[in-house]
Amino acid sequence: MGFGEKLRAARESKGLTQQQIADQMGIDKSTYCGYETGKRQPDLTKLKQLSQILGISGDALLETGFAQKEAPAGSGERSVSDDEIKFALFGGSGDITDAMYEEVRRFAAFVKLREAEKKKE
Repeated sequence: MGFGEKLRAARESKGLTQQQIADQMGIDKSTYCGYETGKRQPDLTKLKQLSQILGISGDALLETGFAQKEAPAGSGERSVSDDEIKFALFGGSGDITDAMYEEVRRFAAFVKLREAEKKKE
């Protein structure tokens, strides 16, 4: 299921209309509709708003897999901890907050979505 389909399913499960979500976000209904049809992509700020309005994580909407901390058993893949990722991204700086790390994760999810959409074109 793609981003637009997940978005629509999340909206419908909350019993909201496209107009209601657009109003809450301060955007035109046509813009929101574009998110569901795949003709538009929300920026990071809008993705965060959608996540809050619909009560679903950005990870779940984008299917990033970030919510999974460990590789499946027998997959041959190495599991990487959040601390290891923080160290790699921020050079071991103890100054990184959970909010900063979450922002990096959301941005990575956005980039992944954008690249997947490019491949469809």
